Amino acid sequence: MMFPSLQSILAVTLAGLALSATPGPSMLYVLSHSIGQSRAAGLASALGLCLGGVVLAVATALGLAAVFAKVDWVIPVLRTAGAAYLVWLGLGMIREARSNAQADLHVDDSGLPRAPLISIVRRGVLVELLNPKTVLFFALFLPPFVASGPGTGDANVTVQLLILGALVPLTAVPSDLAVAMMGGSMAERLNRSQGARLALAWAGGLMLLAIAAGLLWEQFGTALTAL
Repeated sequence: MMFPSLQSILAVTLAGLALSATPGPSMLYVLSHSIGQSRAAGLASALGLCLGGVVLAVATALGLAAVFAKVDWVIPVLRTAGAAYLVWLGLGMIREARSNAQADLHVDDSGLPRAPLISIVRRGVLVELLNPKTVLFFALFLPPFVASGPGTGDANVTVQLLILGALVPLTAVPSDLAVAMMGGSMAERLNRSQGARLALAWAGGLMLLAIAAGLLWEQFGTALTAL
Protein backbone atom coordinates (compact mmCIF):
# COMPACT_ATOMS: atom_id res chain seq x y z
CA MET A 1 0.00 0.00 0.00
CA MET A 2 1.33 3.40 -0.98
CA PHE A 3 1.76 6.10 1.67
CA PRO A 4 2.56 9.79 1.25
CA SER A 5 6.22 10.63 0.90
CA LEU A 6 8.07 12.14 3.84
CA GLN A 7 8.43 15.33 1.83
CA SER A 8 4.64 15.56 1.36
CA ILE A 9 3.98 14.87 5.04
CA LEU A 10 6.48 17.53 6.08
CA ALA A 11 5.05 20.11 3.65
CA VAL A 12 1.45 19.56 4.80
CA THR A 13 2.49 19.64 8.47
CA LEU A 14 4.43 22.88 8.07
CA ALA A 15 1.59 24.53 6.15
CA GLY A 16 -0.93 23.45 8.79
CA LEU A 17 1.26 24.80 11.59
CA ALA A 18 1.80 28.07 9.74
CA LEU A 19 -1.93 28.61 9.29
CA SER A 20 -2.91 27.57 12.83
CA ALA A 21 -0.23 29.57 14.64
CA THR A 22 -1.57 32.95 13.48
CA PRO A 23 -4.81 34.43 14.88
CA GLY A 24 -7.79 33.63 12.68
CA PRO A 25 -11.49 32.67 12.79
CA SER A 26 -10.87 29.25 14.35
CA MET A 27 -8.66 30.66 17.09
CA LEU A 28 -11.20 33.39 17.85
CA TYR A 29 -13.99 30.81 17.94
CA VAL A 30 -12.17 28.78 20.60
CA LEU A 31 -11.15 31.91 22.49
CA SER A 32 -14.70 33.28 22.61
CA HIS A 33 -16.00 30.08 24.23
CA SER A 34 -13.10 29.91 26.65
CA ILE A 35 -13.63 33.50 27.81
CA GLY A 36 -17.41 33.63 27.48
CA GLN A 37 -18.23 30.34 29.19
CA SER A 38 -15.39 28.24 30.59
CA ARG A 39 -12.12 26.51 29.84
CA ALA A 40 -14.05 23.29 29.24
CA ALA A 41 -16.21 25.08 26.66
CA GLY A 42 -13.05 26.25 24.91
CA LEU A 43 -11.74 22.69 24.83
CA ALA A 44 -15.10 21.45 23.51
CA SER A 45 -15.03 24.02 20.70
CA ALA A 46 -11.47 22.97 19.80
CA LEU A 47 -12.60 19.34 19.70
CA GLY A 48 -15.51 20.25 17.42
CA LEU A 49 -13.24 22.09 14.99
CA CYS A 50 -10.85 19.13 14.91
CA LEU A 51 -13.67 16.64 14.26
CA GLY A 52 -15.01 18.88 11.49
CA GLY A 53 -11.57 18.88 9.88
CA VAL A 54 -11.42 15.09 10.07
CA VAL A 55 -14.84 14.84 8.38
CA LEU A 56 -13.61 17.13 5.60
CA ALA A 57 -10.48 15.00 5.21
CA VAL A 58 -12.55 11.83 4.84
CA ALA A 59 -14.94 13.50 2.38
CA THR A 60 -12.02 14.80 0.32
CA ALA A 61 -10.36 11.39 0.21
CA LEU A 62 -13.50 9.49 -0.75
CA GLY A 63 -14.65 12.07 -3.28
CA LEU A 64 -11.40 12.61 -5.18
CA ALA A 65 -9.58 9.28 -5.01
CA ALA A 66 -11.45 7.64 -7.91
CA VAL A 67 -10.98 10.72 -10.08
CA PHE A 68 -7.22 10.86 -9.44
CA ALA A 69 -6.77 7.20 -10.24
CA LYS A 70 -8.62 7.36 -13.55
CA VAL A 71 -7.86 10.81 -14.99
CA ASP A 72 -4.13 11.44 -15.48
CA TRP A 73 -4.29 15.18 -16.10
CA VAL A 74 -6.11 16.02 -12.84
CA ILE A 75 -3.01 15.88 -10.64
CA PRO A 76 -0.87 18.27 -12.74
CA VAL A 77 -3.75 20.74 -13.00
CA LEU A 78 -4.47 20.61 -9.27
CA ARG A 79 -0.78 20.85 -8.44
CA THR A 80 -0.62 24.15 -10.31
CA ALA A 81 -3.91 25.34 -8.80
CA GLY A 82 -2.74 24.32 -5.33
CA ALA A 83 0.53 26.21 -5.76
CA ALA A 84 -1.38 29.30 -6.91
CA TYR A 85 -3.68 28.98 -3.90
CA LEU A 86 -0.70 28.79 -1.53
CA VAL A 87 0.83 31.86 -3.16
CA TRP A 88 -2.47 33.71 -2.64
CA LEU A 89 -2.61 32.62 1.02
CA GLY A 90 1.04 33.43 1.67
CA LEU A 91 0.95 36.87 0.06
CA GLY A 92 -2.31 37.59 1.89
CA MET A 93 -0.73 36.74 5.25
CA ILE A 94 2.28 38.96 4.52
CA ARG A 95 0.17 41.81 3.12
CA GLU A 96 -2.11 41.85 6.16
CA ALA A 97 0.64 41.16 8.70
CA ARG A 98 1.24 44.76 9.73
CA SER A 99 -2.42 45.74 10.03
CA ASN A 100 -3.25 42.54 11.92
CA ALA A 101 -0.31 43.01 14.28
CA GLN A 102 -1.24 46.61 15.07
CA ALA A 103 -4.94 45.87 15.60
CA ASP A 104 -6.32 44.74 18.93
CA LEU A 105 -7.64 41.20 19.10
CA HIS A 106 -11.32 41.69 19.93
CA VAL A 107 -13.29 38.68 21.14
CA ASP A 108 -17.04 39.23 21.00
CA ASP A 109 -18.47 36.90 23.62
CA SER A 110 -21.25 39.20 24.84
CA GLY A 111 -24.00 37.39 22.92
CA LEU A 112 -22.58 33.93 23.36
CA PRO A 113 -25.17 31.73 25.09
CA ARG A 114 -24.09 29.17 27.65
CA ALA A 115 -24.59 25.72 26.18
CA PRO A 116 -23.91 22.07 27.04
CA LEU A 117 -20.48 20.90 26.01
CA ILE A 118 -21.87 18.40 23.51
CA SER A 119 -23.74 21.24 21.79
CA ILE A 120 -20.52 23.25 21.58
CA VAL A 121 -18.75 20.27 20.00
CA ARG A 122 -21.52 19.87 17.41
CA ARG A 123 -21.46 23.59 16.66
CA GLY A 124 -17.69 23.45 16.18
CA VAL A 125 -18.07 20.63 13.68
CA LEU A 126 -20.61 22.67 11.71
CA VAL A 127 -18.46 25.80 11.84
CA GLU A 128 -15.57 23.89 10.27
CA LEU A 129 -17.72 22.11 7.69
CA LEU A 130 -19.45 25.31 6.59
CA ASN A 131 -16.28 27.39 6.38
CA PRO A 132 -15.68 27.88 2.63
CA LYS A 133 -12.01 28.70 3.17
CA THR A 134 -11.48 25.39 4.96
CA VAL A 135 -13.28 23.45 2.24
CA LEU A 136 -11.22 25.22 -0.44
CA PHE A 137 -8.03 24.46 1.47
CA PHE A 138 -8.77 20.74 1.51
CA ALA A 139 -9.85 20.67 -2.15
CA LEU A 140 -6.87 22.59 -3.54
CA PHE A 141 -4.06 22.05 -1.06
CA LEU A 142 -4.02 18.28 -0.48
CA PRO A 143 -4.24 16.87 -4.05
CA PRO A 144 -0.87 18.21 -5.25
CA PHE A 145 0.92 16.07 -2.65
CA VAL A 146 -0.70 12.79 -3.73
CA ALA A 147 1.43 10.39 -5.76
CA SER A 148 -0.77 9.15 -8.59
CA GLY A 149 -0.32 7.53 -11.94
CA PRO A 150 -0.38 4.17 -13.72
CA GLY A 151 -0.72 1.31 -11.28
CA THR A 152 -1.93 3.54 -8.45
CA GLY A 153 -5.31 2.23 -7.37
CA ASP A 154 -8.20 4.04 -5.75
CA ALA A 155 -7.36 2.58 -2.34
CA ASN A 156 -3.78 3.87 -2.43
CA VAL A 157 -4.87 7.38 -3.34
CA THR A 158 -7.56 7.28 -0.66
CA VAL A 159 -5.04 6.30 2.02
CA GLN A 160 -2.69 9.10 0.98
CA LEU A 161 -5.49 11.68 1.10
CA LEU A 162 -6.70 10.39 4.47
CA ILE A 163 -3.25 10.62 6.03
CA LEU A 164 -2.50 14.06 4.62
CA GLY A 165 -6.00 15.31 5.38
CA ALA A 166 -5.80 14.17 9.00
CA LEU A 167 -2.59 16.18 9.44
CA VAL A 168 -4.43 19.46 8.79
CA PRO A 169 -6.77 19.41 11.83
CA LEU A 170 -4.13 17.68 13.98
CA THR A 171 -1.61 20.48 13.41
CA ALA A 172 -4.22 22.97 14.67
CA VAL A 173 -4.77 21.05 17.92
CA PRO A 174 -1.76 22.45 19.87
CA SER A 175 -2.63 26.09 19.24
CA ASP A 176 -6.36 25.53 19.84
CA LEU A 177 -5.65 23.73 23.12
CA ALA A 178 -3.32 26.51 24.23
CA VAL A 179 -5.99 29.12 23.46
CA ALA A 180 -8.68 27.12 25.27
CA MET A 181 -6.53 26.57 28.36
CA MET A 182 -5.19 30.10 28.66
CA GLY A 183 -8.35 31.95 27.63
CA GLY A 184 -8.25 35.64 28.52
CA SER A 185 -4.53 35.61 29.31
CA MET A 186 -3.89 34.35 25.77
CA ALA A 187 -5.86 37.28 24.32
CA GLU A 188 -3.90 39.73 26.47
CA ARG A 189 -0.59 38.25 25.40
CA LEU A 190 -1.56 38.35 21.73
CA ASN A 191 -2.59 41.99 22.06
CA ARG A 192 0.65 42.93 23.83
CA SER A 193 2.97 40.92 21.57
CA GLN A 194 2.38 42.77 18.31
CA GLY A 195 5.95 42.10 17.21
CA ALA A 196 5.47 38.37 17.73
CA ARG A 197 2.22 38.41 15.75
CA LEU A 198 3.97 40.26 12.92
CA ALA A 199 6.84 37.76 12.92
CA LEU A 200 4.43 34.79 12.93
CA ALA A 201 2.49 36.21 10.00
CA TRP A 202 5.65 36.82 7.96
CA ALA A 203 7.09 33.41 8.83
CA GLY A 204 3.82 31.67 7.95
CA GLY A 205 3.43 33.56 4.68
CA LEU A 206 7.01 32.88 3.59
CA MET A 207 6.63 29.21 4.50
CA LEU A 208 3.53 28.90 2.30
CA LEU A 209 5.33 30.65 -0.56
CA ALA A 210 8.26 28.24 -0.21
CA ILE A 211 5.94 25.23 -0.37
CA ALA A 212 4.24 26.72 -3.44
CA ALA A 213 7.62 27.21 -5.09
CA GLY A 214 8.43 23.56 -4.44
CA LEU A 215 5.17 22.45 -6.06
CA LEU A 216 5.76 24.63 -9.12
CA TRP A 217 9.32 23.36 -9.47
CA GLU A 218 8.09 19.78 -9.26
CA GLN A 219 5.58 20.53 -11.99
CA PHE A 220 7.66 22.66 -14.36
CA GLY A 221 11.29 22.29 -13.20
CA THR A 222 12.19 19.45 -15.55
CA ALA A 223 10.86 21.32 -18.56
CA LEU A 224 12.69 24.51 -17.58
CA THR A 225 16.03 22.80 -17.07
CA ALA A 226 15.68 21.15 -20.48
CA LEU A 227 15.44 24.51 -22.23
